[in-house]
Amino acid sequence: MFNGFLNQIVQGILHGGLYAMFAVGLSLSVGVMRLINIAHGDFIVLASFVLFTLCTALGISPFLAMLIILPPAFVFGYLMQHVLLQKIVGSSNILPMILVTFGLSIIIENGLLIGYGPNPRKLLAGDLQIASLQLGGGVTVGLFPLITFGAAVALIFLLDLFLYRSRIGAKIRAVSDDVDAADLIGLSSKRIYAIAMGIVAMTIAISACFMGIRTNFDPSSGPTQLLTAFEVVVMGGLGSLWGTLFGGIMIGVAQAVGAQIDLAWEVLAGHLLFLLVLVVRPQGLLPKE
Repeated sequence: MFNGFLNQIVQGILHGGLYAMFAVGLSLSVGVMRLINIAHGDFIVLASFVLFTLCTALGISPFLAMLIILPPAFVFGYLMQHVLLQKIVGSSNILPMILVTFGLSIIIENGLLIGYGPNPRKLLAGDLQIASLQLGGGVTVGLFPLITFGAAVALIFLLDLFLYRSRIGAKIRAVSDDVDAADLIGLSSKRIYAIAMGIVAMTIAISACFMGIRTNFDPSSGPTQLLTAFEVVVMGGLGSLWGTLFGGIMIGVAQAVGAQIDLAWEVLAGHLLFLLVLVVRPQGLLPKE
C-alpha cells in the first residue's frame, strides 16, 4: 500500500515537469508583457501538429523535428508580437488582449479541424516511450517522464540564466519593470517584447514535442493545456520561473494523490489544490521578487 502510494507521488512529481513546460511560456508572457494569452494552449497543440506533419513527411524523430522548428518558431513569435499583439499590450484594459487571443484560439482550433480532422494524434519516440527504471522500494519510473522532468528543469534553468546573466535578458527585465523608463533610455519596448514572444514560441515548440510523445492530442486539446498552464502559473507566482516548476509539481502530485483515492478525483484534486492556494496565498507560492 505504502509502496504504491510512494510510486504515485514520484509519478506525480515527474508529470509536474510536463505541466511546468506547458506553463513556462505563459509565465514569461504574463511576467514580461502582462499578456494573458488565451490561445497559449492552442499554440501548443498547433506546434504538436506541425511536429506530427514533419515526423510523418520526413520520417524523423520528434526531437529532431523539434530542433528544426525552433528557429521558425522564434520568427513566428517575433512577427506575431510585432504585427498583432503589440497593439494590445501595455494597456490597463485586459479586454482587448482577451478578445484578440480568444479569436486566435478559435482560428487555430477550427483551422486544425479543417486540416487534420477531429481524430487524435500522437508523436512516436520508439522504445523510449516504454523504457523504465527500477528505483527500488517498489518504485518504477518511466525513462521518458524522467527525461521530461529533467528537460523542464534544464529549460527553466537556461531561461533564468538568460534573463539574469545576459544583456538581452537585462533589457527584457528593464522593459518588464518599467516600459516608459526603458523607452526613455533608448530601449525599444516593441523590439524587446517581440524578442520575448519569440522565446515564448520556442518554449511552446519544446513543450509541444514532449506533450505529443507523452499523450494524445487533437484540435480541441488547447483549452485543457491552457487551464493547466494557467493554474500552474498562478500557483507558482506570476512571472516566477522556478515558481512555475514548483506549481507544476504541486499539480502533478495532487492529481496523483487524487487518482490513488479514486480515478474520478485525479483531475479534480489538481483544481481543488489550485483553489486552496488561491484563497490562502493569492500571490503564489514563490512570487516573483
